Amino acid sequence: MAKRDYYEILGVEKNASQDEIKRAYRKLAMKYHPDKNPGNKEAEDKFKEASEAYEVLHDSDKRSRYDRFGHEGLGGQSQGFSNFEDIFSHFSDIFGGGGGGGGGSIFDGIFGGMGGGGGRSGGSRVRAGASLKCRVNITFEEAAFGCTKTIELRRAELCDSCHGTGAAAGSKPKTCPTCQGRGQVYQNQGFFSVATTCPTCHGTGTVIDNPCKTCKGTGHETKPVRIRVNIPAGVEDGTRLRVPDEGEPSSSGGPRGDLFCYIFVAEHDFFQRHENDVLCDVPITFSQAALGAELEVPTLRGKARVKIPAGTQSGQVFRLRGQGFPNLRGYAEGDQIVRVLVETPKKLTTRQRELFEELASIDDKNVSPKRKGFMDYIKQYFTEE
Repeated sequence: MAKRDYYEILGVEKNASQDEIKRAYRKLAMKYHPDKNPGNKEAEDKFKEASEAYEVLHDSDKRSRYDRFGHEGLGGQSQGFSNFEDIFSHFSDIFGGGGGGGGGSIFDGIFGGMGGGGGRSGGSRVRAGASLKCRVNITFEEAAFGCTKTIELRRAELCDSCHGTGAAAGSKPKTCPTCQGRGQVYQNQGFFSVATTCPTCHGTGTVIDNPCKTCKGTGHETKPVRIRVNIPAGVEDGTRLRVPDEGEPSSSGGPRGDLFCYIFVAEHDFFQRHENDVLCDVPITFSQAALGAELEVPTLRGKARVKIPAGTQSGQVFRLRGQGFPNLRGYAEGDQIVRVLVETPKKLTTRQRELFEELASIDDKNVSPKRKGFMDYIKQYFTEE
């Protein structure tokens, strides 16, 4: 069966902003969330369908390819989520569990804290640790061919003294007396039961009477770490690279958060990038442009030769196939675009001046077709006046 249009699924226009797309998805996610529609297969399918649409449209690169080529243009890059846990972990900023900031899910206090971690049946919630961000600077060549970078940062690690429990030696956390280990307390308001995070244990379901002196009951210590990050060939400036499980540890026994590396590519002195093509300007002389020449030009992979035909005009471009950036998704490599610019000499030797003066006298008698057309137009214009 053919897939529905992603914009139609979310109910937004094709020129919708990212905020509008996110709001539309939140609305549908709340409507069709599996915890609100237990056993409803149709609601489950719509929830997955909306998540797949949002997965594409909130990503600028995937959205651009989808706008141009439709579903076929994604080349299998659409998630097509098979289960809810994949959705919850992939969109942790919406469903909670990945932000680590205590803000929780968009469903907290509405449907009893359902949405993104474990414990959706009523127990204390298991959250993933907070995600971390870092900046990675790479060269133009490293972006083209890929590289490995060692990232140094400080992050929370399990406390060596209490091994992450937060309790002093000889003691251990105990069940929270306020929420009985659920991590949430409920208040009845008319026909509705509203759940809020337990004020005593702050959602963990446990309390510590004798906290560890090293970590003061948090279970974590901040330590310097070194992380090796593989930068793929063809990466673009501004790309966000996700390194799974290299973020902060969870305070409730869940998985670590992720590390998001923002890639910044330095400008090159000679090359410029346009999509997967490499652009460069190569100066040539009048004689090379008029008579033709064979030039040796630098490329990302070494040197290449370009044949300049006689009569080449300034600004004319030549293409070197396969000499550009590799495609991140395994498609064909880009090309190198060589633009030749005819240089006018600023200083002339005596002999050069003589030759140019001789050429100038010949030009007055043998006007080129283009120049002749221009001169004829000028003569006609002034004659008519």
